[in-house]
Amino acid sequence: MNSTHDAGTPAGRSNAALRGIYEEILADPDNVEATRAGLRPVYTAHPEARILLIGQAPGSRAQRSGVPWDDPSGVTLRSWLAVTDEQFYDPASFALLPMDFYYPGKGAHGDLPPRPGFAQRWHPRLLAELPRLRFTVLIGRYAHKQYLSVVGTNLTETVRGFRDHLPDRMPLVHPSPLNFRWHTRNPWFLDDAVPALRARVQEVLA
Repeated sequence: MNSTHDAGTPAGRSNAALRGIYEEILADPDNVEATRAGLRPVYTAHPEARILLIGQAPGSRAQRSGVPWDDPSGVTLRSWLAVTDEQFYDPASFALLPMDFYYPGKGAHGDLPPRPGFAQRWHPRLLAELPRLRFTVLIGRYAHKQYLSVVGTNLTETVRGFRDHLPDRMPLVHPSPLNFRWHTRNPWFLDDAVPALRARVQEVLA
């Protein structure tokens, strides 16, 4: 399943609007080199989506496959959500909009961050075409800073305060395997935050 298909269904006004935005992303000067290399923006956006997941940026594997969260982090994320692959990749259930739709490259300590300004430019236009969203999951500090008032708080404090943002939004740590030390130090996340996440997801999808 890829973003070209998901951005184009179902038929109608939003179908045309989402396709138009997709074509603009491809043609944008900031993305033209990726487009020429045959790479495509990795995201899903469907007018019927009810849950929005905002992460960091696709990894190299997801960029190659065109499938968001197509890596071990995605496996962990789906276990936190308690959904099947079929549910997760149903565009009428989940919209998947990272802070950058392209793999940013490798840094000294993992992948590079999403490009500044990318989400600010494209997210509002895409979200305007997703009227049925009821719950937003914010994964990682870049999404937290963009969509929550977290000035003066670190990632752990933000995630620990998840109840302050429910039922509309919920901040999560990134499910990367590299965060295993964080989970060792913060066992409350699996005990408290994940059950609350699962309950809200099931409520919205029911």
